Amino acid sequence: MEGAFRAHTPWAGSSEEELESAGEGLEKYVMTKLFNRVFASVPEDVKSDEELFEKMSLLQQFIRPENLDIKPEYQNETSWLLAQKELQKINMYKAPRDKLACILNCCKVINNLLLNASIVSNENPPGADEFLPVLIYVTIKANPPQLHSNLLYIQRYRRQSRLISEAQYFFTNILSAESFIWNIDAESLSMDERDFQKKMDWARERLLGLSASSKNQDNQANLDVREQKSQTLKASRDSDVNLSSKDNFQGPGLDTKRDSDVSSNPVERVQSISDLEKKGAAELLKEDDLNKKVQEYPFLFASSGDLTVADVENLLNSYKQLVLKYVALSQGMGVSPEPPVQSMQTVSDLVVSEEPKNVKDAVNFNESSEGSSKTGDDIKNDTLHSEVDTMTTQQTAVDPSYQKAQQNEASDQPEHA
Repeated sequence: MEGAFRAHTPWAGSSEEELESAGEGLEKYVMTKLFNRVFASVPEDVKSDEELFEKMSLLQQFIRPENLDIKPEYQNETSWLLAQKELQKINMYKAPRDKLACILNCCKVINNLLLNASIVSNENPPGADEFLPVLIYVTIKANPPQLHSNLLYIQRYRRQSRLISEAQYFFTNILSAESFIWNIDAESLSMDERDFQKKMDWARERLLGLSASSKNQDNQANLDVREQKSQTLKASRDSDVNLSSKDNFQGPGLDTKRDSDVSSNPVERVQSISDLEKKGAAELLKEDDLNKKVQEYPFLFASSGDLTVADVENLLNSYKQLVLKYVALSQGMGVSPEPPVQSMQTVSDLVVSEEPKNVKDAVNFNESSEGSSKTGDDIKNDTLHSEVDTMTTQQTAVDPSYQKAQQNEASDQPEHA
């Protein structure tokens, strides 16, 4: 593809630097699109990632710079933390070049540390023997997830002609670091075999203990909450018993005091359905954009002329669900549902009214309709007459085809397309 666009007319006269940048952009675009299909897509790679991550998790519990023969003058926790953070960024990117840049930044931090330390101590510039142990230590401490897959991804999809010079040197070093970590044993850490196995077992138990302790803390927290609730209920029952015994022994003279004590307790009255409706209406009026809240109710602002025969079944199902939820809510709260006459009144008033422009108008109109004093028969009669007139008016205004159909019906002539 690079060869094709290098020979293409729009790229004629471009400098080598511009063509190189275009090639980098092409690689990044293609690999970003293919990333989910090619990164850690082989089960063997995923398994290797998990094994390497687990081994580094154990090693970082007890490994020390001295185990890797890192000289004291090259030990700098601040620089090491910075290098670890650069390496841990590798999973934030998808392009091979960007992942490689994270490795290069990590290696450059280590290299600068070694150079500065050698200058201060008047020693020769550090080489691979000094650089690789520090890189191994930093990699173990950073322990970036899916390190194995990241390195394979760069090997497979970074163009080899660009993996040269400094980038090739540092990338080769981290491949060596990964290989060393895979094969770490007691001898490579200058430790006794029994001591190494003991430390590995201790690290494994510690990691498992941390996981178990977090679960135990959650369980203990749940037990504490339940115990607190039980103590609260017990204290409430005891106070009720003491209060009743005081009434029996001291007579009715303490009624006023008892009432004041009860009123001081933070016990809320169970709200009725009507109270909840008024509270909800007040909250709706404070909202800035209420139309989003009623998008799932398509018939809320529909007029009769907008409905079709197919909508009847949907409306009936919605009505049944609404009634069941309303009655279940009332039963759960221990209050009686509102009388059907009031509900009928509200619905009829909404039907005969003009279509509101937004939800705030609907809420205001619904609240104003609560003060109506019509009887059930008046509501039914008014509703029958007003609905017929309103349906005819709205169908004529909303649907022009309805008006045309009425004219054709009057002339006893069928409508032709």
